[in-house]
Amino acid sequence: MAPRDKKEGKTDPKRRVPGKSRRRYVNSDYPTVVLRFEDGHEIRVAQGTGKSFEGYDGERIKILAIYDPSSTERVLIGTLRAEEFEKAP
Repeated sequence: MAPRDKKEGKTDPKRRVPGKSRRRYVNSDYPTVVLRFEDGHEIRVAQGTGKSFEGYDGERIKILAIYDPSSTERVLIGTLRAEEFEKAP
């Protein structure tokens, strides 16, 4: 028989699940921007538009600019945490 953990069935206060929040990004400066999330998925935002997304608090999101859509080259604009984006309505 395997030994049982003393805290079985209780949540560990050090291992809190981060909260999700609805955020928004508006692209007014670049032809196309890609938001790349830690889990690998990406959201494309065309110039003059905005997109809202859900992100976990503390998650790092890279903001990449695409100047030529026929090229695979991307330019890193910056990296922000999800809570640093404006809140979506």
